[in-house]
Amino acid sequence: MTSASRLLQLVVALAALASATPARAATDIAWWHAMSGELGKQLEKLATDFNASQSDYRIVPAYKGNYTETVTAAIFAFRSRSQPAIVQVNEVATATMTAAKGAIYPVFSLMRDQGEPFSLNDYLPAVSGYYTDAAGNLLSFPFNSSTPILYYNKTMFRDAGLDPETPPKTWPELGAAAKRLRDRGAACGFTTSWPSWIHVENFSAFHNLPLATRTNGFAGLDAELTINNSVIVKHVAQLAEWQKTKLFDYSGRGQSAEPRFQNGECGIFIGSSATRADIKANSKFEIGYGMMPYWPDVAGAPQNSIIGGATLWVLRDRPREEYKGVARFFAYLSQPGVQAAWHQNTGYLPITRAAFELTRAQGFYERNPGSAISFEEITLHTPTENSKGIRLGSFVLIRGTIEDELEQAFAGQKSAQAALDSAVERGNKLLRQFERASPDR
Repeated sequence: MTSASRLLQLVVALAALASATPARAATDIAWWHAMSGELGKQLEKLATDFNASQSDYRIVPAYKGNYTETVTAAIFAFRSRSQPAIVQVNEVATATMTAAKGAIYPVFSLMRDQGEPFSLNDYLPAVSGYYTDAAGNLLSFPFNSSTPILYYNKTMFRDAGLDPETPPKTWPELGAAAKRLRDRGAACGFTTSWPSWIHVENFSAFHNLPLATRTNGFAGLDAELTINNSVIVKHVAQLAEWQKTKLFDYSGRGQSAEPRFQNGECGIFIGSSATRADIKANSKFEIGYGMMPYWPDVAGAPQNSIIGGATLWVLRDRPREEYKGVARFFAYLSQPGVQAAWHQNTGYLPITRAAFELTRAQGFYERNPGSAISFEEITLHTPTENSKGIRLGSFVLIRGTIEDELEQAFAGQKSAQAALDSAVERGNKLLRQFERASPDR
């Protein structure tokens, strides 16, 4: 055999060996989340599509229960050094996560460190502002954001002699419409979900009122609640008065009010924009949409609404290679096409203006009336210190306290003033406990 032949055989053998060597395995990145049902399926699709778009990283979603259960699981896992790289946390736990400085990897630092393109200006201020620090740096990645909007039954409006194409814009208009609905036999004029989120938190932002001192807590842990001001007291007192004749009918906490609108019991409903698809699928009548009402005698109203939902937090002490994948995943999630599809398929807000513009260009809003209301409401005006969001410690507990007191006012057991004074007193005690336990104290 000639030297040339031997050399050729060697080259062929080396080539075969190289082709038989397994490709480098993708780096797995754990993502713990709190989405089940159809939303969980859409979340899984995001991970699957990202994994298919490249071969270096594999996002591995894992459902861990509701928001409280998910963040609790992450905290316990961190203590045993088995935490995921990404965890989904609801907006009211932002202050708690922010205080855990050694456990979180701020998103602005992550994207900078990993060299991924990132500009805060690309994101909606009313969304990103909720999750920034005092210097305006983004701490967590906006993911599923919603805001309250008004839904109404057009069939019931027609029967009551109301214009089915004109939603009530102010609280007096809503009260008048509710009376017409009741006079025509409706079991209740209107109801709402998430009492504190709608009637205190978003009510304050929409009327450009502070929820608490220290810029709603953004400027320091020593914030104190201010929700017993005259405007909120007047509003809660009016709701309690309407409750007596079922113009307003309290339906409980969370989303317990939604079925009462879907089954035609109540003609008007104020709830999350993210439930739009569910309401549309389960209602047997034509639905109208509008922005949240406001009191016209309050200067500065309407301002802009604030968000609910959750963001994605990155946890420390994972292998360096995982963080490169997390940054790439966040860059992927920010792409207009990806964001537009998420927005359209779930009802959550697009987190970038580019995603909104793409959705509009695709004709989605024209084909789906009312689907742009949430975006228009949250971008109605540039957010102020009062309408940027809330950064208060233990706010999950504070929200429960507020709802305790609202329920007593609606039941006629306390005056609106007494109920809100008590909510402030009880809420401030929780704030002081959080302040004392914080490492930034």
